[in-house]
Amino acid sequence: MKKDLGNTLALYPMPLVVIGAMVEGKPNWLLAGHVGIMGHDHLMVSLAQTHYTNRGIREHGVLCVHSVEESMLPAADQAGCVSGAKADKSSLFSYSITQEGAPVIDGARLAMVCAVEDNHPTPGFDNFILKILHTYADEAILSPNGKIDYDLFKPVLFEMPSYTYLRTGETIARCMSLGGQFSK
Repeated sequence: MKKDLGNTLALYPMPLVVIGAMVEGKPNWLLAGHVGIMGHDHLMVSLAQTHYTNRGIREHGVLCVHSVEESMLPAADQAGCVSGAKADKSSLFSYSITQEGAPVIDGARLAMVCAVEDNHPTPGFDNFILKILHTYADEAILSPNGKIDYDLFKPVLFEMPSYTYLRTGETIARCMSLGGQFSK
């Protein structure tokens, strides 16, 4: 028998990301676990409206979404522990600034520079709709055909109810290889 959990979000775990945006002339880093895919060239990032980083996103209309892997986790976790309004987080990571003005973490092996196309606020949250402008991937995580190889790149996942970081696992099967053939 199934138990009704009410209005409970149960789509976890989610990819863990660090958002980089310029705020008051400096990069600010924010740990985020509410990201989603919207088609093949758009993302949605949902951030509490109280976040300091949102100011810079609204002002500049550009940000960078970095997939977190275990080697980044200590600094990424620190980015989520304090507000940029209370502490200067610009030195948590070495970074470069793109031509669009987004800060990109030099050590992040996967980063997407995005432009804000829209914001769909919901109570307490800014839900930024982002167009992916550039995806930067370290060559060490690419397959021979130039695609991101998730057997080489192991992004960290975030599970909200227990505030837990999880490792990604091994490949189970290739998509559409288990369903068999349908006949008419």
